Amino acid sequence: MPLYKTLTVNTTTKVLIWKIEESIEILQKNILLSYNSKMRLESMKSVLHQKGFLSIRHLLKEIGYTDADLIYDEFGKPYLKDNKQISITHSFNFTAIIISDDLAVGIDIEKQRDKILKIAHKFTPIQEYNTIANDAALISKLTIVWGAKESLYKIYGKKKLLFLHHIFINDFKFSDKKTTGEIRYDGKVNRYTIKFLEFEGFTCVFAF
Repeated sequence: MPLYKTLTVNTTTKVLIWKIEESIEILQKNILLSYNSKMRLESMKSVLHQKGFLSIRHLLKEIGYTDADLIYDEFGKPYLKDNKQISITHSFNFTAIIISDDLAVGIDIEKQRDKILKIAHKFTPIQEYNTIANDAALISKLTIVWGAKESLYKIYGKKKLLFLHHIFINDFKFSDKKTTGEIRYDGKVNRYTIKFLEFEGFTCVFAF
């Protein structure tokens, strides 16, 4: 089974990334799905989404959990029954989770695509990126910023935040592999550490 990468963030927090290379039949082996999960899986029209759903259950199994241990609140935010924090992401042939004993966490994987150049103004002040010399570097940076904002949005876990107006990512160098971000909403400011990595044309960003 292709567990692609495991990252130890700190003593209580871990990231696991899966590269989907198996068939549906292989991914269905050795995992037990609840009735609701079976119904959800069967309702998915995309084979890629089905594979992503199943590979997440294999990632849970890697850290000693089952599908039944994963629950969702009224906003669709995932939790574990033992109250550990978890966040989940899926993009094309990669899935990932971040789990923590004691920290609020969020994670996002994105495929690096030039499409992001067209929508960047919707989630970040695009004029701040005028000094970036070429499209490849700009796509890379914007994908990190999007992933960071998506990760913070997942931490907040409700549907009210606007990426452009409520979530802020501090500037960074690619070589740093990390930055910080803030959620500014409802008169409160919450600050988070953000880390990122790139592989095979994808970007993974996680926040805690």
